[in-house]
Amino acid sequence: MLAKNFKKSLLAVNIGLVMSAGFTGAAYAADETKVQEDVEVIEVRGIRRSLEASMNTKRFADSVVDAVSAEDVGKFPDSDVGEALGRISGIAVNRAFGQGQQVSIRGASAQLTRTLLNGHSVASTGWYDQQSIDRSFNYTLLPPEMVGGIEVYKSSQANLVEGGIGGTVIVNTRKPLDLDANTLFGSVKADYGTISEETDPEISGLYSWKNDEETFGALVSAAFSETNYQRNGIESLVGWGDIVPSTFQQQRERTAINAVFQYRPTDSLELGLNVMSLDLSADNANTSLFLIFPDDKDAACEQVNEDGTCTFYRRSGEGANPGWAQTWARAGSMTSDTVDFEFKYAGDNFELKGRVGNTQSEGGTDLTANYGFWLGTPADYAGTYDATGDVIDIDIANKSFTADDFQGQLSSAGWALKKQPNSDEETYAQFDLTFPVDFGAITAIKTGFRWADHDVKQETYTANLVDSIAAYDASHYYSGTVSSGAGFTIPKPNLDQMLSDGYAAITSFDNTSIAYKAGYGTVNEENFSLYAMADFSAEGIRGNFGLRYTSTDASSDYFALDANGNYANSLSTDKADYSEVLPSVNVAFDLTEDMILRFSAAQVMSRANYTDMFASSSLAGYEDDVDGNEVITTGNIGLEPFKATQADFGIEYYFDGDGMVSATYFIKDISSFTKVDEVTNQSIGITDPNTGKDDWTVASKGTGSGGEIKGIELQIQDGFDNGFGYQANYTYVDSEAPAENFPDRIELFSDSSEHTVNLVGYYEADFYSVRLAYNWRSEYMVREAPGFYGNREHQDYGTLDLTAKYSVTDYLDLTFEAVNITEEDSIQIGTASGDADVKPELRNGYPAWSFEGEARYKLGVSLRF
Repeated sequence: MLAKNFKKSLLAVNIGLVMSAGFTGAAYAADETKVQEDVEVIEVRGIRRSLEASMNTKRFADSVVDAVSAEDVGKFPDSDVGEALGRISGIAVNRAFGQGQQVSIRGASAQLTRTLLNGHSVASTGWYDQQSIDRSFNYTLLPPEMVGGIEVYKSSQANLVEGGIGGTVIVNTRKPLDLDANTLFGSVKADYGTISEETDPEISGLYSWKNDEETFGALVSAAFSETNYQRNGIESLVGWGDIVPSTFQQQRERTAINAVFQYRPTDSLELGLNVMSLDLSADNANTSLFLIFPDDKDAACEQVNEDGTCTFYRRSGEGANPGWAQTWARAGSMTSDTVDFEFKYAGDNFELKGRVGNTQSEGGTDLTANYGFWLGTPADYAGTYDATGDVIDIDIANKSFTADDFQGQLSSAGWALKKQPNSDEETYAQFDLTFPVDFGAITAIKTGFRWADHDVKQETYTANLVDSIAAYDASHYYSGTVSSGAGFTIPKPNLDQMLSDGYAAITSFDNTSIAYKAGYGTVNEENFSLYAMADFSAEGIRGNFGLRYTSTDASSDYFALDANGNYANSLSTDKADYSEVLPSVNVAFDLTEDMILRFSAAQVMSRANYTDMFASSSLAGYEDDVDGNEVITTGNIGLEPFKATQADFGIEYYFDGDGMVSATYFIKDISSFTKVDEVTNQSIGITDPNTGKDDWTVASKGTGSGGEIKGIELQIQDGFDNGFGYQANYTYVDSEAPAENFPDRIELFSDSSEHTVNLVGYYEADFYSVRLAYNWRSEYMVREAPGFYGNREHQDYGTLDLTAKYSVTDYLDLTFEAVNITEEDSIQIGTASGDADVKPELRNGYPAWSFEGEARYKLGVSLRF
C-alpha cells in the first residue's frame, strides 16, 4: 500500500512543482522519478492554491524543505521578497532601511544564508559606505513580481551548492514554456510612506510567448519603482559627548529587467538562456543634529548607570554651544547583471544537466560630501536628556529649526569628499550527471562538479580640491523643513545641490593617499566542488546520502602597513587555501499515507565574509572632524570557513489537501567561525591630521571556535471550504557561543532570536481575497563591529501586514497592500558588560539607537491575460 501511495505522491510532486514553477533541486528530483503518466498543468491562482503548492513542495521533498509560491503571475504573497520569506518557520527577517533585506535561518547569522537565483550565484554589492561587504544577498534588488517561487533548504544534501550553514534559499523566476502562450501581465501601484509622506510609483510587466509546438519560448519582464524613503531616529554617541536626532532620506530608483529563452527541440534536450539586469540608484542624505553635552556635564549629570555613563542630565541655556547640524550627502548605487546558460539532456540511461554563466555587480558611493554648521542658540537646548529607558527622551526649550536659524555661510567640507566603489564578479560552471539504477533500494546515482572564480574589490578615493571651495547661505543647501527623531523638526537638505557642489569642488580623485592605500583591498577565490550522491527508495522509506568535496584557493592584494604607521607604495599579496569533505544524509519515513517522519544529518560550511578576508589595514574615522572615532581594522585572508555539524528530526501530518501540522527538532554544533578582537586607545604611528591624536581602536579578525544552536519548529496550516484559512508557525532557538569570540562578550550568535512567531489568516472568495499577517521575533544581537554602529541588541520586533485583491473582471484586479500597520519602532540597546572593550553607548543597557517605524500603503491595478 505504501509503495502504491508513494507512486501517487511522485505524480503529485510533478503537479505541485509545475504549480510552483520550479526548476530546482526539488524539480529535478521529480523529473528523475520518470513517471510516465500525462500530467495536466495546474496553474496557481489565489492564496489557497499558493499555500497548497508550497505544502506539496515540502511534503514530497527528500530533504527538509519549505517553500513560498506566487499566487498568480506577477502576484507574490508579499510586496517584499524578504518579508515573504519571513512567513516560513525557522526564518527571521533582518530589516534595514524599511525593507526585509536579509534573512537568518534557525538562529544562524543572515551572513550564513546561501541565496541562489535559479540555482546560481548572484553578484551583489552595497550602496552604503557604512555597510560591510558580505556574502548575503540583498533582497531589495529583486522585485517580487518577477518571482515564481522560493525554496528554502534547511537540511543539506551533496548536490546542493555549499555555503549555507543556516540554509540555502533558491529563488526561481518564471520560464516561458511553463506559461500559456501570450501570457501578459501589467501592474501600476502608488506607494505611500507615513514618515516621508510621499506617494511614489511602481510599474511592472511581463510577456511570455511560446510556439504551437511548445519547443521554443521567450519571456520578458521588467519592473520599475521610485521610492522616497525616510528614517527618523536617535543615535547615541556618548563616547563623543553627543545625543543625535537624525533623519535619513533616500531617493530610491529600482529597475529590473529579465529576459528568458527556452528551446526544447526534442523530448530529450532542453536549452535555456536567462539574462537579468538589476539596478538600484540610492542617493541619500543623512542629516544629524548633535546635541553636545555641556562642558560641565559632570555637574549637570543627575544619574549614571553601572558603567558611570550619564543617563540623565540637565542642561542650562547659558555657557554652552548650540547644536551642531550636519548632512552627509551620498551618491549611492548598486547594479547586478547576470547571464546564465543552462541545458538538460536525457539519454536512454542517464541525464546530464549543467549551467555556465557570469554575474557581476558594481556599487558603493560615487561621492560622499558633508555640510555642517552651528544651529540655533544655547537657550534652544536648555532642558533634560533622559536615557534611563530604551529610547532617549529629550525635553528641551525648542525642537523646531529652519535654515534661518543658521547665520553665515557654509560649503562642502573638503576633508569629507571621497568616493568608495565596490565590485563583485563571479564566473561559474556546473555539471550534474544522473544514472537511474536498480541496486536494491538505491534508485539513482548522481555526481557532478562546480567551479567558480570570484573577485571582490573595495577602494576609497580621497579628492584633490579646487583652490577655493565656494560658500553659500544656508538657503542654498536647505529649503523648508523635515521631521527628525525625538520629535525634532530640522532644515531639509537639497540633496541634488549638495552633490552638485561636491563634484564642483573636486578636480580629481587621489589614488596615492593614505586613505586610498588603507581602503584598497581585493579578494580572489577559486572554488571547486565535487560530489557523489545516491537516491534510495523502498516501501515506506526514501531519501539520499552522499559526500561533497570542496576546495578553496584565496588571495588578497593590499598595501602593507609597517610598524611605524607607513603604507607601502606597492601591493603585497597574501594567499591561503583549504578543503572540506561534507557528508550528508536525508531520510523520509512514510509512516502512513499522510504522516512522514524525517531525519537528516550533515556537515556544512560557509566561507568567511569578504570584508573580513581583505588583508588590508583599513582606517575609519581618519581625517574627519570627529574626535574618538578612529578605528583600524586588519582582515585575514587565512580565515577558516564557518563549519558546523547539524541534524534534524521531524514529523509531519497532512490531514487534508491543503492542511498540515509538523514539529521539527534541530541542532547545529558550530566548530569554527569568524571572531573580532577589539582594543581601544592604541597608538599605531598614524596621527589624525584633524584631531592631532594617535589614538585608535585596533580591530583584528581571527577564527573562533565552539558554540551550539538548537531548537524546535512548529507549524500548522489549513484552508476551509467557506473561503477562510490560516497559517501559523513558531520557532524556538537556543543559541550559545563563547563570549570571548565577541568584543561585546555576549554569549549569543548574531541575528539569533530565541522566539519567532508567524500568524497568517485569510479569506478568499470568487472575486476578492484578504490576507492579514503578523510576524514577531524576540530580541537578537546585531553585530557590525568594528563598524560605526558596533554591536548592540535589537529589541523584540513585530509587524502587522495586510494584502487585499478585488477582481473587477477576469482580467482586471485592484490590489491594496499595507506593511507595518502598527508602525513598529526599531529599538537597539547596548548590552555589553561593563568590562567589554567597546564604546560606552554599547554597554550596560544604554539606549544606543532607535528608529521610528514607518507604515507603507500601496494601491494598485493589475491586468492579466
